[in-house]
Amino acid sequence: MPRPKKCRRVIEHTGVRYFKPHGIPMRFLETVSLTLDEMEAIRLADLEGMSQQEGAERMNVSRATFGRIVASARKKTADALYKGRAIKIEGGTIEYHPGGPHGRGRGFQRNRPGFGRQHRGGSDRD
Repeated sequence: MPRPKKCRRVIEHTGVRYFKPHGIPMRFLETVSLTLDEMEAIRLADLEGMSQQEGAERMNVSRATFGRIVASARKKTADALYKGRAIKIEGGTIEYHPGGPHGRGRGFQRNRPGFGRQHRGGSDRD
């Protein structure tokens, strides 16, 4: 039995769940799933221009793991773009830090595969 994945820290999420080719109804499209941690890795590496070491520190993973996450996300994205597939953004083993990497904001939420909802650390009152 493989060991459980370590939670990956996600700072920002746009709230977008799907991207699809224009003019084709969803029922006719195949879907590629991109996890929230893959989306965060793409944001850090490609949009923010961070090195693998910087991105790994922000996501609380090793440099090698960050590299594998980015490679997987790029492959899935290229597949969807080239073959005209929809991209569904969902799931992953994450800790959501909406306020930033240094604990600013309202704490974090955990989302692990197999759970139907996000689990929030600390008190649920706010």
